[in-house]
Amino acid sequence: MTNNEFINALIMRHGSDIYHKLINSKVAVAGLGGLGSNVALALARAGIGELFIVDFDRVDITNLNRQQYDISDIGKAKTVALANKIRAVNPIIKIKRKKIKITESNAVELFKDHSIVCECFDKAESKAMLINTLLTSPEDFTVVSASGMAGFDTGNTIQSRKINDRLYICGDMVSGIENGMGLMAPRVGICAMHQANTVLRLLLCDLN
Repeated sequence: MTNNEFINALIMRHGSDIYHKLINSKVAVAGLGGLGSNVALALARAGIGELFIVDFDRVDITNLNRQQYDISDIGKAKTVALANKIRAVNPIIKIKRKKIKITESNAVELFKDHSIVCECFDKAESKAMLINTLLTSPEDFTVVSASGMAGFDTGNTIQSRKINDRLYICGDMVSGIENGMGLMAPRVGICAMHQANTVLRLLLCDLN
């Protein structure tokens, strides 16, 4: 398959206008676990022009129940393993990756070139840190976050909510791992798709 064949397939699916809007867009994904790995692959399949993927971790056997990795990825940096999977479904995408722990002191500098950032952390304190850091910075960030996707309750409670013009939160806002329900592929995946869909709507529908 040539790059032109892939491009023509995207245009056939989306139409020329949508294709060009997406190919000229760029999005950052912070955290490459159950949410982030699914979000990144969904955006790559849609035809996003550039993805910036950031995570400090390596693939572990406990990740395989919900994250987009397989046994051959165990021990690899998530940034490397996911980049390979993204390229396998989208050969023309530009991928930037950084293996680093995102902190209050480096978040703004890390994401300053990406106005849309998907917050895909597991821990509530990390989520709050990134949201607060980016939205109180001088940069014009829009954050698509997630809260509440644990367990195996109905997926119908997972929704996308506009909190304000710069913050969107996907999830049921309630169910967390602290309740002992665990994280499973279906509900985590539903939430991740809400995040990816919100990003596409921001890029294509001018939700702001």
